[in-house]
Amino acid sequence: MAFDAVDDSAPLFLGLDLSTQGLKAVLISEDNNVVHESAVQFDRDLPSYGTINGAIRGPAEGEVTSPVRMWLEAFDLLMVRMRTAGVNFGRIMAVSGDGQQHGSVYWSENAEDLLASLDPSRSLADQLSPDAFSVPNAPIWQDSSTTQECRRLEAAAGGAQALADLTGSRAYERFTGNQIARIRRLNPEAYSSTSRISLVSSFMPSVFLGKIAPIEVSDASGMNLMNIQTNRWEDKLLEECGGSELRVKLGPEPVPGGTVLGKISPWWVERWGFNPGEILHRYDDMVLRIGRLRAGLECLIAPFTGDNPATVVALSTPGDAILSCGTSTTLLLSIPPADSAPKCFTSSHLLAHPTTLDAHIAMLCYKNGALARDQVRDQYADGDWGKFNELIEQTPIGNNGLLGFYFLLPEIIPPNVLGNFFFSTNPPPIRRIDEDDVPASAHPRVIVESQFLSIKSRIAAILPEDAPPLQRLVISGGSSANPVIRQLAADVFGMRVFMAGKEGAAEGGAQLARYAWWRAQSGGGTFEEMRAMDAEGQRLKCVAEPKLERTAVYEALVDAYRKCEDQVVRLCEGMKN
Repeated sequence: MAFDAVDDSAPLFLGLDLSTQGLKAVLISEDNNVVHESAVQFDRDLPSYGTINGAIRGPAEGEVTSPVRMWLEAFDLLMVRMRTAGVNFGRIMAVSGDGQQHGSVYWSENAEDLLASLDPSRSLADQLSPDAFSVPNAPIWQDSSTTQECRRLEAAAGGAQALADLTGSRAYERFTGNQIARIRRLNPEAYSSTSRISLVSSFMPSVFLGKIAPIEVSDASGMNLMNIQTNRWEDKLLEECGGSELRVKLGPEPVPGGTVLGKISPWWVERWGFNPGEILHRYDDMVLRIGRLRAGLECLIAPFTGDNPATVVALSTPGDAILSCGTSTTLLLSIPPADSAPKCFTSSHLLAHPTTLDAHIAMLCYKNGALARDQVRDQYADGDWGKFNELIEQTPIGNNGLLGFYFLLPEIIPPNVLGNFFFSTNPPPIRRIDEDDVPASAHPRVIVESQFLSIKSRIAAILPEDAPPLQRLVISGGSSANPVIRQLAADVFGMRVFMAGKEGAAEGGAQLARYAWWRAQSGGGTFEEMRAMDAEGQRLKCVAEPKLERTAVYEALVDAYRKCEDQVVRLCEGMKN
């Protein structure tokens, strides 16, 4: 995307998204318009690392990592593309962003010295890799090699529910505390020589600051190491995963989004032209600081968060829910501060909110999202979304009490269920029926209704009793383009449905950068206060209004849905036994 230089002097804010498959940059203006996007795709643009979809599998079973050097090289390549597009780096007033959640980076004892003494004539990768890292490849969220560590951590905490109550999640193989414990067990020499441990999200600002950055509070929620109510490290979990030295390796307590961590380091100023806030003069290979520019012009570095919290920042505020209808189906629910704490469940996640004190983000994640919808489309609608939609519109709301479950893969919610199951709930009592007894034309509505009812049946349990009602549903992902699915979401959830731009997590990072700068300029304030100053209608577009008579039908189906799901769980447990 070419750089839109309408005003050559107006401030810009840079958001960087380091995902599994690539590194993306989004620039926004002070009035919240996206003016530039650039990206690096790891497999295509950096093929020498041999990654597949940005990752390397093995050598151990379940082990998935990414080369840290590849990420560093991507930074330089991304800057080249931005400069070629005409970006004036001197206009960037703050940098923030997000990283794939749960990945971890292990810094060597020389790391801080190397970060602080970068030579602008040389690249990041050549100066930092391999010497700045005790572990050259970072374990990422796809890693599933830590089952042993997960069971130990849950036992130390008093069980899966006790760990969820404490940290917001039961022990997951991809969570960072368990990754740390595995490295400590299998590679004690590397662990001992590690001076600091970063998440992917805190690794990124470290490179911009020239020193190791603290971990941001929302991304720290995905570690099984932070107390979700106090937002501080939990000593008994640190001891279990990394011993008494882990507190030192993690650094200070987690910090909230919008914090100013410091100014951009000289390497970025001298190599790329970022604004230092000072007048620099080079003399005999020495950089002399000979004065200050106008106050407030230095480029600030703010904490980076995880990709899911960044999506929440980009698309919603507390009181909203985000429904991602992509490969997986995911609900991100912003829970405003309330007198009672949100409930934690072993089948969901509770994260700290990146910008709003005492607020949280609840997350429900389902494997069988678009995969199952696509299979129903192919089997019953000739692979045609148009026909799929026609079949939905030709069948009655609630399908006369017909409910179906489509689990092609072992599901997360409810856990480990597999197979297709169908029930008739009208008239009572509930009874299981064969798939052959379900009319072929009913399947498109059955699958979408059942997927949404699973989420609806859990929302009330997640929200605190005194929380205000949800205001709107922001829909994203591939199926968000389908108007029939959007309307069905509005009807099931009883909320107006909105769609936002495609920038997602990277835009959320840019908003966090803008928030840090805005707070520094204004002397404080909340993220919501900053967003309230934005022009209405620029970010979100209402695409569906709920029809209340339909919502009432779905409300009446929730209890029956729960009972059917309980039967599915028992059936699958019986098959295992």
